[in-house]
Amino acid sequence: MAVRLMTERKVVPYTGNMATAEALRQINPDVVAAYPITPQTEIMHFFANYVANGLVDTEFMTVESEHSALSAAVGAAAAGARAMTATAGPGLALMWEILGVASGMRLPIVIPVVNRALSAPINIHCDHSDMMGARDQGCIMLFSENAEEQYDNVIQAVRIAEDERVRLPVIIGMDGFIISHSIENVSLLTDDEVKKFVGKQTLTHSLLDIDNPVTHGPIAMADSYMEFKRQQREAMMNAYKVIREAGEEFAELKGKKYEHIETYKTEDAEYILIVMGSAAGTAKYTVDGLREKGEKVGLIKVRTFRPFPYYDVVDVIDASNVKAIGVMDRAETFGGYSGPLFEEVCTSLYTRGKIYPITGIVYGLGGRDCNLNHIEEAFDVVKRKAAGMDVPPVTYLNLRV
Repeated sequence: MAVRLMTERKVVPYTGNMATAEALRQINPDVVAAYPITPQTEIMHFFANYVANGLVDTEFMTVESEHSALSAAVGAAAAGARAMTATAGPGLALMWEILGVASGMRLPIVIPVVNRALSAPINIHCDHSDMMGARDQGCIMLFSENAEEQYDNVIQAVRIAEDERVRLPVIIGMDGFIISHSIENVSLLTDDEVKKFVGKQTLTHSLLDIDNPVTHGPIAMADSYMEFKRQQREAMMNAYKVIREAGEEFAELKGKKYEHIETYKTEDAEYILIVMGSAAGTAKYTVDGLREKGEKVGLIKVRTFRPFPYYDVVDVIDASNVKAIGVMDRAETFGGYSGPLFEEVCTSLYTRGKIYPITGIVYGLGGRDCNLNHIEEAFDVVKRKAAGMDVPPVTYLNLRV
C-alpha cells in the first residue's frame, strides 16, 4: 500500500482494510487508540505507517486491550478531540461495557468493525454476531457491502456522529476476510475533498474548557437516569434524518447516493430477500440470473441497522408484488424465533399492520461460504413459503448434515 497524499481522485485496487485506513488518514483524527485483533489488525498497521511517515497529525495510542482502546477514545472525545478506534469480534465484545459509556456520554466516536464470529469454539472468520451483540448499546450501526462502501461509510460516519442533533458513536461493519482482505476497485476522493466534507468538529462541553467546567459520567439515580436514556433515544431517532442528509450531501460530492436501504429489482418482485453486508453483492448477481430465467425476484439490502429503517423497508415491500419474504441473518438469536434482522423486519411489518408470508434464513456463520447456489436455495425456501408449504422458522443455508 503506497504511502502518499491523495491530490487527485483515483481508482485503486484496495482491500477493505486498506480502504478503511485510507479514509482514516484523510479524516486525520486527533486521537486513534489501537489494539490488534484479526482480521482488523491490518487497519491499524496501515494507519501506523501513515503516522510514522508524518501524513497525519494523529496522536496514535497503542493500548493493552480493546476495553482500553475505547476507554482512551472516550477520554479523548470528552476532552473535545475527534477520536476513533477499530476492532473485530471478541474485541468488540470486550468493548461492550464502554460502548454504553460512550453513547451515554454522547461522544461522537467512529468505530470501524471487521465483523468476526464470537467464541466458542474459536473462529476468526465472518459473521455478524459481534455487532448484533452490541446492537442495544446506543450506537449507530452501518453495514458495508464492499470495500468502497466501507470507505464511503467511514467518511460519512464522522458527519453523522458529530451532528449536534445526534452526538453518538457510529460503528461501521464490514465482513471479515470477505471484504477486509479481498482486493477490489475503490474510488477515492482527494484529501481536500474529504477534509472539507468532514469539516471541523465543534467543541461541546469539553473537559478542558476551564472557563466552563463540566462533569462527564456522574452517577445518576432513579430520579434522573430515565431522562438520560430518553434523550439517547431521541438522538438515535434524529440520526435517521441525519444519516439521510449526509448521504445526500455525499452524493453531491461523489455521485453515489447512500440511503438507509438499497433496493434491487423489487418493483415487480414476487419473492424478496432481505440481507446485510457482503452477501448483498452475491444476491444481486443471483437475482440477475434468476430474472433471465423469468423469475420475478428482488433484493432489499439494509445499510442502516441502528436506527432501523422500519418505514423504508415496508414501503418497498408494499410497492412490490411480493408473495413471500426471506430475511437472511448472519447471526443467531438463541431462543428467539429467528435472527436479529428477521425480528426487525417483522416489527416493521407489524407496526404498519401488514401481513406477508415471511421466513428466517441463517447463513454464513463462522465464515461459511454463501455462493450463488445458496442464494438460489434461499429463494427456493421463500417460494415454498409463498406456496403455503411447511417451512421451518429458521432455514440454515449450506448446513452440513
